[in-house]
Amino acid sequence: MHKLARLDHAHVWHPFTQMRDWLQREPIVITAGEGAVLRDVRGREYLDANSSIWTNLHGHNHPTLNAALKRQLGKIAHSSALGFANEPASVLAAELVKLVNPKRSASSPRRLHKVFFSDDGSTAMEVALKLAYEFTRRARGPKAKTRFLSLAGAYHGDTVGAVSLGHIELFHKAYSGLLFKTDQVMSPYCYRCPFNKAKPERADAREYRKCNWECVGKVEAKCATACKRGNDYAAFVFEPLMQGAAGMIPQPDGWLKRVTDIARGHGALLVADEVMTGFGRTGTVFASHAEGVQPDFLALAKGLTGGYLPMAATLTTQRVFDAFLGEYAEFKTFFHGHSYTGNQLGAAVALASHDLLTGKASIAMRMRLEEDLRRELKSLWSLRNVGDVRQVGLVAGVELVRNWRTREPFAIGARAGIRVCEAMAQRGVLTRPIGNVVVLMPPYCTTAAQLRRMVGALYEAVEEVLGSAASARSNDRRASGSSKLVH
Repeated sequence: MHKLARLDHAHVWHPFTQMRDWLQREPIVITAGEGAVLRDVRGREYLDANSSIWTNLHGHNHPTLNAALKRQLGKIAHSSALGFANEPASVLAAELVKLVNPKRSASSPRRLHKVFFSDDGSTAMEVALKLAYEFTRRARGPKAKTRFLSLAGAYHGDTVGAVSLGHIELFHKAYSGLLFKTDQVMSPYCYRCPFNKAKPERADAREYRKCNWECVGKVEAKCATACKRGNDYAAFVFEPLMQGAAGMIPQPDGWLKRVTDIARGHGALLVADEVMTGFGRTGTVFASHAEGVQPDFLALAKGLTGGYLPMAATLTTQRVFDAFLGEYAEFKTFFHGHSYTGNQLGAAVALASHDLLTGKASIAMRMRLEEDLRRELKSLWSLRNVGDVRQVGLVAGVELVRNWRTREPFAIGARAGIRVCEAMAQRGVLTRPIGNVVVLMPPYCTTAAQLRRMVGALYEAVEEVLGSAASARSNDRRASGSSKLVH
């Protein structure tokens, strides 16, 4: 075992990892990277098929991002945002405001005008949560109930407030005694919808018309019930277009617009968690805008710095900001902060990432890569242990099942997703599953050949681990490679 691997085993506790399993084998120790390629301590190369847990946009060791960091490092690495401003954070805030607001929204009260910087996705959501809570209390009176509504399968981070908004029992049950109560409502999961017989893998669009939007009705009923009890929700919290940690579950076209209109109609603020979906991952720069939804709070992290440094931002409206203005002795201040808020190194590289993201070459590259991904994913439909292939933009989730006809899932203890990803690593492709769902989320610099290798490694790994030889399913399977329903 390499000495660095021994040090890791001796001292490092890894996130979301059963350490007994971890300690049974030598870990892959990453030492370098370039573009979509990672290198380990033994000189082996791997493709980064999940963008280093959904963070890396433009590739590793990018010359433009490297140069931005070096320039800023020659000036200053960090100074406090508590009582001081700094150049890159101020410029970044202005650029984010431009980026997140549709041009037609210049005079809209829902224009996101203020930026609060923090450290990661969890803290971005904590900021949104606290701001929504206090704003609602000030608008409705201090005795008003301030409940939050979020989706079944929701994951919004690991700090206590963010966990309270989540509804994934496997992740959150252990901390139930620490949490405040939030309400949950059914989220769309078309592949396992309990209400209709629509088959998302079929190419026949008439199948989709069998849906009666029962999931939308559930949101309407939940909001109406809360209203009758005099307990309107302070905010409706959602991941737009695709729920990530729930298993890369896409929302059918039109769902987001309908449910956010319902929530707003009942007086709830909208909190969009775009920690994963933001910065071009789902096609549009921000997923909410694909359905014309402008939230009151927008949480950003992961791709904000292009995958270089931990930094997050919560954007909100002038109306929310104004509710915290007052005389010093009124104590209306937003009492919340982070030591590294507005860090100059993070802001500098985020600005460089922003320029890359919005450039014509990058936009064209993402469009090509999205089509390449859709084409390559088609091959997976022939595997009998692949139940569903879901794609939104440059995010894909491949759900592994025991039986594709009955959609019978593997038990979590079978470690189907983990074993498949281990077999992919042996083929030089790195990703991490969510239960029985294998995630593919390539960096935007990934070439067509590299993408073919990623999907090919997944195909071979499923065959090897699950004995999933190709079956005569091609006539029954949808050719588009995505189960995102279009109504």
